[in-house]
Amino acid sequence: MKIVTTPMCEDVLKLAGIKEFDVNSDPDSTDSDIAVVLSETNTIMKSVKVKLNTFTQIKNSVEMLRDMFETVVVEYDPQHYIFSGFNRSVNRKIKVKVYSNFLKDIVNDLGFTLVSGNHHYLVYPDYIKNELSDEIITMGDRAVEVPSHKNAPKNPLKRAEIRYKLLEKKLCTKP
Repeated sequence: MKIVTTPMCEDVLKLAGIKEFDVNSDPDSTDSDIAVVLSETNTIMKSVKVKLNTFTQIKNSVEMLRDMFETVVVEYDPQHYIFSGFNRSVNRKIKVKVYSNFLKDIVNDLGFTLVSGNHHYLVYPDYIKNELSDEIITMGDRAVEVPSHKNAPKNPLKRAEIRYKLLEKKLCTKP
């Protein structure tokens, strides 16, 4: 079976122990049998959708790919998929308005309360900064810009770690 993946999913295949695959930004332009792509990516060809926003999603995606393609993971350490530097019960008191589904996954995983108004913090991806300029100015230092896929490491574990640490540092204070 010939596998193709996008650059953003390349490292999750490696984490799952898959050694033979092609990388192409447009999987449909290849002659592969199956594509491994991010859940929001549309393809015409048969594809496996993965979510790589939270540590749990990364772990579940690695395990699903490992089972699906019957691989053995040599360097699999479940501790890499845990971010324990936060207290969900304390975080629940902090209300956060979030733009972008990938950030909602992370903010929710950290235990913060997602709201659409009357919020303590605003969290947004870097690619919509210009659209939110007035709201960002109003929020001041309580507006948190998070790097999107294009401005973060391609390795999903490193990308998640950067985002979690940023949000923990900026949001884990008294509202």
